[in-house]
Amino acid sequence: MSSKNSLQGLLVSLMAVAFVTGCAGPQPSSQEAINEALSMQTSTGVDEYVLGPTDAIQISVWRNADLSINVAVRPDGRVSMPLIGDLMATGKTPEQLASEIEQGLTNYIREPQVTVVVTSMGSYEFSDRVRVTGAVNQPISVPHRSGMTVLDMVLSAGGANPFAKLNDSMLYRLSGNRVVAIPVRLGDILDKGDISTNYRMRPGDILTVPERNF
Repeated sequence: MSSKNSLQGLLVSLMAVAFVTGCAGPQPSSQEAINEALSMQTSTGVDEYVLGPTDAIQISVWRNADLSINVAVRPDGRVSMPLIGDLMATGKTPEQLASEIEQGLTNYIREPQVTVVVTSMGSYEFSDRVRVTGAVNQPISVPHRSGMTVLDMVLSAGGANPFAKLNDSMLYRLSGNRVVAIPVRLGDILDKGDISTNYRMRPGDILTVPERNF
Protein backbone atom coordinates (compact mmCIF):
# COMPACT_ATOMS: atom_id res chain seq x y z
CA MET A 1 0.00 0.00 0.00
CA SER A 2 1.41 3.40 -0.99
CA SER A 3 1.67 6.34 1.36
CA LYS A 4 -1.34 8.48 2.19
CA ASN A 5 -1.67 11.74 4.01
CA SER A 6 -4.28 12.41 6.67
CA LEU A 7 -6.59 14.55 4.50
CA GLN A 8 -6.76 12.30 1.51
CA GLY A 9 -9.99 10.71 0.40
CA LEU A 10 -12.48 10.72 -2.43
CA LEU A 11 -13.93 14.13 -1.52
CA VAL A 12 -10.44 15.68 -1.42
CA SER A 13 -9.62 14.39 -4.89
CA LEU A 14 -12.85 15.78 -6.28
CA MET A 15 -12.18 19.14 -4.66
CA ALA A 16 -8.77 19.33 -6.32
CA VAL A 17 -10.21 18.46 -9.71
CA ALA A 18 -12.89 21.12 -9.35
CA PHE A 19 -10.27 23.70 -8.39
CA VAL A 20 -8.13 22.98 -11.44
CA THR A 21 -10.93 22.89 -13.98
CA GLY A 22 -12.31 26.12 -12.57
CA CYS A 23 -9.11 28.10 -13.02
CA ALA A 24 -9.08 30.66 -15.83
CA GLY A 25 -5.36 30.17 -16.34
CA PRO A 26 -2.28 28.86 -14.58
CA GLN A 27 -1.58 31.13 -11.63
CA PRO A 28 1.21 30.02 -9.27
CA SER A 29 0.71 30.13 -5.53
CA SER A 30 2.94 32.15 -3.22
CA GLN A 31 6.53 30.95 -2.86
CA GLU A 32 5.89 30.20 0.81
CA ALA A 33 2.96 27.93 -0.06
CA ILE A 34 4.95 26.27 -2.83
CA ASN A 35 7.90 25.56 -0.53
CA GLU A 36 5.58 24.07 2.06
CA ALA A 37 3.85 21.84 -0.50
CA LEU A 38 7.15 20.66 -1.99
CA SER A 39 8.57 19.85 1.42
CA MET A 40 5.86 17.20 1.77
CA GLN A 41 7.63 14.99 -0.75
CA THR A 42 10.74 14.67 1.43
CA SER A 43 8.87 12.84 4.18
CA THR A 44 10.23 9.35 4.68
CA GLY A 45 7.54 8.18 7.08
CA VAL A 46 4.76 5.88 5.95
CA ASP A 47 1.39 7.42 6.68
CA GLU A 48 -1.43 5.35 8.10
CA TYR A 49 -4.43 4.42 6.02
CA VAL A 50 -7.22 6.96 6.31
CA LEU A 51 -10.81 5.84 5.93
CA GLY A 52 -13.04 7.22 3.22
CA PRO A 53 -16.45 6.66 1.57
CA THR A 54 -17.05 3.15 0.13
CA ASP A 55 -14.39 1.56 2.36
CA ALA A 56 -15.60 -1.67 3.99
CA ILE A 57 -14.53 -2.29 7.57
CA GLN A 58 -14.87 -4.99 10.21
CA ILE A 59 -15.57 -3.72 13.71
CA SER A 60 -14.84 -6.31 16.40
CA VAL A 61 -15.73 -5.86 20.05
CA TRP A 62 -13.90 -8.36 22.25
CA ARG A 63 -16.25 -10.84 23.96
CA ASN A 64 -19.27 -9.10 22.42
CA ALA A 65 -20.08 -10.86 19.18
CA ASP A 66 -23.49 -9.15 18.98
CA LEU A 67 -21.76 -5.80 18.65
CA SER A 68 -19.19 -6.96 16.10
CA ILE A 69 -20.23 -5.98 12.58
CA ASN A 70 -19.08 -5.66 8.98
CA VAL A 71 -20.10 -2.33 7.53
CA ALA A 72 -19.32 0.02 4.64
CA VAL A 73 -18.51 3.71 5.10
CA ARG A 74 -21.50 5.55 3.66
CA PRO A 75 -21.23 8.41 1.12
CA ASP A 76 -21.77 10.85 3.99
CA GLY A 77 -18.63 9.44 5.62
CA ARG A 78 -20.41 7.77 8.54
CA VAL A 79 -20.94 4.25 9.84
CA SER A 80 -23.68 2.95 12.12
CA MET A 81 -22.66 1.14 15.31
CA PRO A 82 -25.04 -0.74 17.66
CA LEU A 83 -25.76 1.15 20.93
CA ILE A 84 -23.82 4.20 19.73
CA GLY A 85 -25.48 5.12 16.45
CA ASP A 86 -23.80 7.03 13.63
CA LEU A 87 -20.10 7.84 13.82
CA MET A 88 -17.96 9.84 11.41
CA ALA A 89 -15.36 7.49 9.90
CA THR A 90 -14.00 9.47 6.95
CA GLY A 91 -10.72 11.20 7.73
CA LYS A 92 -9.84 8.86 10.59
CA THR A 93 -7.43 5.95 10.79
CA PRO A 94 -8.87 2.56 11.82
CA GLU A 95 -7.15 2.99 15.19
CA GLN A 96 -8.75 6.39 15.74
CA LEU A 97 -12.20 5.06 14.88
CA ALA A 98 -11.69 2.07 17.21
CA SER A 99 -10.75 4.42 20.05
CA GLU A 100 -13.86 6.54 19.46
CA ILE A 101 -16.06 3.44 19.47
CA GLU A 102 -14.47 2.30 22.72
CA GLN A 103 -15.30 5.65 24.31
CA GLY A 104 -18.89 5.38 23.11
CA LEU A 105 -19.27 1.87 24.51
CA THR A 106 -17.99 2.70 27.99
CA ASN A 107 -21.56 3.52 29.06
CA TYR A 108 -22.65 -0.02 28.19
CA ILE A 109 -19.59 -2.28 28.52
CA ARG A 110 -16.86 -2.45 31.12
CA GLU A 111 -13.45 -1.71 29.55
CA PRO A 112 -14.46 -2.34 25.91
CA GLN A 113 -11.75 -3.44 23.52
CA VAL A 114 -12.40 -2.63 19.87
CA THR A 115 -10.47 -3.32 16.70
CA VAL A 116 -11.24 -1.94 13.24
CA VAL A 117 -9.90 -3.74 10.18
CA VAL A 118 -10.24 -2.46 6.61
CA THR A 119 -11.57 -5.31 4.44
CA SER A 120 -12.03 -3.35 1.20
CA MET A 121 -10.24 -0.11 0.33
CA GLY A 122 -12.87 1.43 -1.92
CA SER A 123 -11.78 5.05 -1.43
CA TYR A 124 -8.11 4.18 -1.94
CA GLU A 125 -8.66 3.73 -5.69
CA PHE A 126 -9.55 7.42 -5.98
CA SER A 127 -7.54 9.16 -3.28
CA ASP A 128 -4.17 7.68 -4.24
CA ARG A 129 -4.38 8.42 -7.96
CA VAL A 130 -2.33 11.00 -9.87
CA ARG A 131 -3.54 12.73 -13.00
CA VAL A 132 -2.31 14.55 -16.13
CA THR A 133 -4.64 16.87 -18.02
CA GLY A 134 -4.43 19.45 -20.80
CA ALA A 135 -2.19 19.47 -23.87
CA VAL A 136 -0.96 15.89 -23.72
CA ASN A 137 -1.65 13.14 -26.21
CA GLN A 138 -3.67 11.11 -23.72
CA PRO A 139 -4.86 12.61 -20.42
CA ILE A 140 -4.54 9.92 -17.77
CA SER A 141 -5.44 9.03 -14.21
CA VAL A 142 -3.28 6.28 -12.72
CA PRO A 143 -2.55 4.82 -9.28
CA HIS A 144 0.34 6.53 -7.51
CA ARG A 145 3.60 4.63 -7.28
CA SER A 146 6.51 5.51 -5.05
CA GLY A 147 9.21 7.49 -6.85
CA MET A 148 7.15 8.57 -9.89
CA THR A 149 7.96 12.06 -11.18
CA VAL A 150 6.45 14.75 -13.38
CA LEU A 151 8.40 13.40 -16.36
CA ASP A 152 7.17 9.87 -15.71
CA MET A 153 3.59 11.14 -15.82
CA VAL A 154 4.07 13.08 -19.06
CA LEU A 155 5.67 10.09 -20.77
CA SER A 156 2.85 7.87 -19.53
CA ALA A 157 0.41 10.32 -21.13
CA GLY A 158 2.13 9.86 -24.50
CA GLY A 159 4.05 13.12 -24.27
CA ALA A 160 2.86 16.66 -24.91
CA ASN A 161 0.99 17.55 -28.09
CA PRO A 162 2.34 20.13 -30.59
CA PHE A 163 0.22 22.90 -29.08
CA ALA A 164 1.53 22.57 -25.53
CA LYS A 165 2.90 25.58 -23.70
CA LEU A 166 5.39 23.42 -21.89
CA ASN A 167 7.06 25.86 -19.52
CA ASP A 168 3.70 27.08 -18.22
CA SER A 169 2.76 23.68 -16.87
CA MET A 170 1.42 23.52 -13.33
CA LEU A 171 1.36 20.90 -10.60
CA TYR A 172 -1.61 21.15 -8.23
CA ARG A 173 -1.15 19.66 -4.77
CA LEU A 174 -3.31 19.59 -1.65
CA SER A 175 -1.41 21.05 1.29
CA GLY A 176 -3.37 21.31 4.50
CA ASN A 177 -6.77 22.70 3.52
CA ARG A 178 -5.67 24.47 0.34
CA VAL A 179 -4.66 23.51 -3.18
CA VAL A 180 -1.21 24.84 -4.10
CA ALA A 181 -0.25 25.61 -7.71
CA ILE A 182 3.41 24.76 -8.35
CA PRO A 183 5.05 25.93 -11.64
CA VAL A 184 6.68 23.19 -13.70
CA ARG A 185 9.06 24.07 -16.57
CA LEU A 186 8.27 21.01 -18.62
CA GLY A 187 10.00 22.42 -21.70
CA ASP A 188 13.28 22.73 -19.81
CA ILE A 189 12.91 19.18 -18.53
CA LEU A 190 12.31 17.73 -22.00
CA ASP A 191 14.57 19.94 -24.14
CA LYS A 192 17.41 20.95 -21.84
CA GLY A 193 17.59 18.12 -19.34
CA ASP A 194 16.99 20.63 -16.54
CA ILE A 195 15.30 18.50 -13.89
CA SER A 196 15.03 21.18 -11.20
CA THR A 197 11.22 21.12 -11.55
CA ASN A 198 10.91 17.39 -12.21
CA TYR A 199 9.18 16.98 -8.88
CA ARG A 200 8.16 13.69 -7.37
CA MET A 201 4.43 13.14 -7.48
CA ARG A 202 2.33 12.61 -4.38
CA PRO A 203 -1.05 10.85 -4.19
CA GLY A 204 -3.79 13.21 -5.35
CA ASP A 205 -1.47 15.43 -7.46
CA ILE A 206 -2.76 16.84 -10.77
CA LEU A 207 -0.35 17.97 -13.50
CA THR A 208 -1.79 20.32 -16.12
CA VAL A 209 -0.15 21.24 -19.41
CA PRO A 210 -1.77 24.34 -21.01
CA GLU A 211 -2.10 25.03 -24.73
CA ARG A 212 -0.61 28.05 -26.47
CA ASN A 213 -2.90 30.97 -27.28
CA PHE A 214 -3.06 31.56 -31.02
